[in-house]
Formats: sequence, structure tokens, C-alpha cells
Amino acid sequence: MPRMQFITISLVAVLTIALSAQPPADFSGRWTLDAPVVATTAAVPGTPAAAAAPGDMGSGWGPTITIAQDARQLRVEYAFFSRYDLQPLLTFTYPLDGSEGRNVVMMGRGEQIESSRARWNGPILIITTTSQVADRGAAKPFTAELTRELSLESPTTLVVQVTRAGVLGGPPATTRSIYRRP
Repeated sequence: MPRMQFITISLVAVLTIALSAQPPADFSGRWTLDAPVVATTAAVPGTPAAAAAPGDMGSGWGPTITIAQDARQLRVEYAFFSRYDLQPLLTFTYPLDGSEGRNVVMMGRGEQIESSRARWNGPILIITTTSQVADRGAAKPFTAELTRELSLESPTTLVVQVTRAGVLGGPPATTRSIYRRP
């Protein structure tokens, strides 16, 4: 009996090591957002169906994104401005070692600094980002938090689930965006 227990324990240990040694998912590539489903009939008579479709903030990234990933970091790039604006692509870099990463975006009111941490939960990459947002009514900033969960549904389907923490007493909101390789 002790010999069978030893064999069983050894087998479980080898399988555990083999499963934990699997490389994390690789999200590298160019991805295009699936068009959201839009109602074919108007919700309000006389109003185009597309105008009545509910909107959401989606992934918070663009409709076409390029992801570069290596062992150290994940980098997401997308065009926010039109090519006539002569602005560079927006680029966000997230360290994959659990350390804090900072991204600075210049938008309208000056620099917006985002702090992020990424961690793996099996094949899912979880990126938690916080930023300071000015609350004009209270004349003091508050912290906004958003969590992105990236996973591959298939080699050609990227799912980005985003949860935005409730701000100013509001409830949190979760959206799910599907990107595909063209």
C-alpha cells in the first residue's frame, strides 16, 4: 500500500508541474473589433434602429488594436486620432512581472497618468488600471479603477472583458468586447 501511495503522489506532482509549466497565452497580433449587434427595427417609431442601440465603453481601446507581447511586457497600440490630426498611435505598455507600469496619455486637458498592474490567472491576463480623475463639482480628484481580462476564446478570437468600478456612488459596469484576427 505505501508503494501505491508513493506512485500516486509522484504522478500527481509530475502532472501539477507539467500543467503549471505551460506558457501563458500570447495575445500578439493585429485584432479587429467585431461589430456590435444592432437592432434591425427601431425601438422608437421614426428613429433609426442604430440610434436606439445601447452603447457602452467597450474595451476602452480602439476598434483595431495591435498587441506585441514578450516575456517582460504586453504593449497595446491603436489609432485614436485620424491621420489628418498628425498624432501618433496611442501606446500602452503593461509589465507582466506584477510590477507597476505607468502610461501617460496627452488628451485635451493635459497629461493623464494611468498606473497598471498585470497578473496571470491561468490563461487569462488581468490588468488593473487606476487613474486620477478631476471632479469639478467637489474640486478634488477621485481615483477611477478599471480591470481588463484578456483571454483567447480561440487562436483567432480575443475576448476583452472590462469592469469599471462605480464612481461617485454609481454601480460598477462590465462590458465584453470580441476582437478577431483579420
